[in-house]
Amino acid sequence: MTPRPNPPAKKPKSSKAKAKAADKAADKAKVTGKVTGKAADQVQAEPAVEDVRADVRADVRAEVTEPAPVTPTAAPDAPAPPDAPASPDAPVVPVPVPEPVQEVRSQAVLDRADRERLLGGAHHDPHAVLGAHPVPDGVVFRALRPYALAVTVVAEGLRAELRDDGDGFFSAVLPLREVPEYRLLVEYEGAVQEVADAYHFLPTLGEFDLHLFGEGRHEQLWTMLGAEPMEHQGVPGTRFSVWAPNARGVRISGSFNFWDGTAFPMRSLGSSGVWELFAPGVREGELYKFEITRPDGTKTMRADPMARRTELPPATSSVIHASRHEWQDEEWMARRADRPAHQAPFSVYELHLASWRPGLTYRQLAEQLPVYISDLGFTHVELMPVAEHPFGGSWGYQVTGFYAPTARLGTPDDFKYLVDALHRAGIGVIMDWVPAHFPRDEWALAEFDGRPLYEHEDPLRAAHPDWGTLEFDYGRREVRNFLVANAVYWCEEFHIDGLRVDAVASMLYLDYSREAGQWTPNVHGGRENLDAVAFLQEMNATVYRREPGVVTIAEESTAWDGVTRATHHIGPGGFGGLGFGLKWNMGWMHDSLDYVSHEPVHRRYHHHEMTFSMVYAYSENYVLPISHDEVVHGKRSLVSKLPGDWWQQRATHRAYLGFMWAHPGKQLIFMGQEFAQGAEWSEAHGPDWWLLDPSYGAEADHRGVRDLVRDLNSVYRRVPALWELDTDPAGFGWVAGDAAEDNVFAFLRYAADGSPLLAVSNFSPVVRQEYRLGVPDDVPAWHEVLNTDAGRYGGGGVANADPVKPDDLAWHGRPASIRLTLPPLSTLWLRPA
Repeated sequence: MTPRPNPPAKKPKSSKAKAKAADKAADKAKVTGKVTGKAADQVQAEPAVEDVRADVRADVRAEVTEPAPVTPTAAPDAPAPPDAPASPDAPVVPVPVPEPVQEVRSQAVLDRADRERLLGGAHHDPHAVLGAHPVPDGVVFRALRPYALAVTVVAEGLRAELRDDGDGFFSAVLPLREVPEYRLLVEYEGAVQEVADAYHFLPTLGEFDLHLFGEGRHEQLWTMLGAEPMEHQGVPGTRFSVWAPNARGVRISGSFNFWDGTAFPMRSLGSSGVWELFAPGVREGELYKFEITRPDGTKTMRADPMARRTELPPATSSVIHASRHEWQDEEWMARRADRPAHQAPFSVYELHLASWRPGLTYRQLAEQLPVYISDLGFTHVELMPVAEHPFGGSWGYQVTGFYAPTARLGTPDDFKYLVDALHRAGIGVIMDWVPAHFPRDEWALAEFDGRPLYEHEDPLRAAHPDWGTLEFDYGRREVRNFLVANAVYWCEEFHIDGLRVDAVASMLYLDYSREAGQWTPNVHGGRENLDAVAFLQEMNATVYRREPGVVTIAEESTAWDGVTRATHHIGPGGFGGLGFGLKWNMGWMHDSLDYVSHEPVHRRYHHHEMTFSMVYAYSENYVLPISHDEVVHGKRSLVSKLPGDWWQQRATHRAYLGFMWAHPGKQLIFMGQEFAQGAEWSEAHGPDWWLLDPSYGAEADHRGVRDLVRDLNSVYRRVPALWELDTDPAGFGWVAGDAAEDNVFAFLRYAADGSPLLAVSNFSPVVRQEYRLGVPDDVPAWHEVLNTDAGRYGGGGVANADPVKPDDLAWHGRPASIRLTLPPLSTLWLRPA
């Protein structure tokens, strides 16, 4: 990046500056230029700051003289040859300035209205007045360079100093027949910079981009909006663009211009509401914000909604970023679409990145996390948070940087490195995605250009009643495009394998957490948010079309019909499906946790809470979640919810996990629950890893639970009966669903080829001997493949050591039966021997 001079608070007062000012005052009304024998390419080519000496000044500055006659070198009507290289020894040939001087001058100086609009940051088309433009007497050059002593136009064979018009404006009309390729020498107190003129460039955005955006169909919006380092018209720099349709003007402020955007006004690209500027010489790593002049004339400094990288919070600037990561996960990407998620093994370890191992960066996590997850056998990780957010205590659910991974743990390329490492270890990556709302921070999306833009214009529709945030206006094409493209962005640019969509219920219902009179019905008089429905359908359809193998997962807590139904299939309520691949089964979670939280003696009265889930198990494609929400804010960790002494708590914890892994649906548990952490999770310190320290007296108790989770995943992945028909009723059959007095549940799971697995859970604290269960008559013997009461897990070691042969005695409506010993507070898995 070009070294930058220090910006003075006002015009310099050095003796050199005073001499220059006196010199200019003497010839205030005259404009001249000269063609020198020194070619422009002999001027310092690299942008640099250098000392300005009197001899350099004498050569760079165009002399102010009266016009002198010139002997033509070509016919009067022939093209002028100012761009021809001149010999270094060629004499100086003055270029005549047409008479009268005052008329030429009037073409160069901006009118008062344009000056005031530019200085006030309210000009919609700065390129029309700044830069170089043909005029009847030649070419007018204008520049806006606050704090500069002088600005000189440099082209091949041409140097011409512009006149100082005050307030940072410089201008001149030069007698040229066409606009040359030129650069500007900008002289500051003690320094000179050679730069390309930002107002000499054509727009970087084409009509097709703007058309797609206007239609709300630009599926790669991040390639159009934001800050993009690029080469434009052969010049390196950065393209800035932002959507701000209500703004009177937009300027770019950043570390490259000392946060003074006066010299960087952007142009409006018509009715699109998009503002654009190519800034030559501005490179990756620089900080920036958009300075927006609101409709009322006030100004606001805003982070880029499309920023790919941000400053480390609590700082809020956007950072120019260009990715250099080279992916090495080709094998994973090639096969991830081989099997749909709902027909594949799918067990998820949810973790909070910043606190899983506090202090680790993305790259350090890439060394440890894949090893840990692979050892435990999970198929996927779910990461929270990922997108940038200002307050760590929000866990990433109040997003301000929808296109930027949080800078707390490293750069975007560092995050790609982590995803890459997980893929190479055979682990899928799901991220929590939050399109339901955004915070009100004054530097982010709220009233972005002075009026409601990303949020709904109706305050009742905009304000989220639970979280003090704002809801997106899903009915606005550009807002919907912003979110749909964001979903695609994470999948395409970061190879994300799944999006768990947060707070879907709050999006779907107009009356969500609102009392009567606080919401307005839709056009049909109903409570459904039709705009949100259309957005979710479009998002899912777009992601599945563009990214085969990616799965979308809804956190949806109501009985909305068709969350995981295809968007083109109309349900009984008249709506097409939302198009998600999976849905969190919040009903199962609440019911089952309520059941196990009761004392065993009372569980008989809550037996239905463990069986009711099978009434609706095939209405959607479900995930069974024990998520972060269930182990915070006084809800206690999983093991601490359970009654009894420490042995009973751990035993019930293990039995519950065994029941969960066998139940139809995919599995998800939050970090710390895999080793029965007793304390609630806190983002400040993360899991209590010290519980697994061999020097801790109860370490074996916690290690045993983790060993069970490893074996659950190992058997689960090997046995198709546990996952292949998760969404097909043919994959499940009750054996004993009504044994409330015994606190026993028994059911069969089937693979597509008919091979079975028998799961039996005993949620009472007593051993049940010779417990008879009905089974198919085509299995000659059954043997335990998993027993949560095994001694290595911390259990009592009660087991069925030998294969169990069926009796020719019908039971539970089945032609044969077996007798089992059921350990206390345990789950058994048995397969054909």
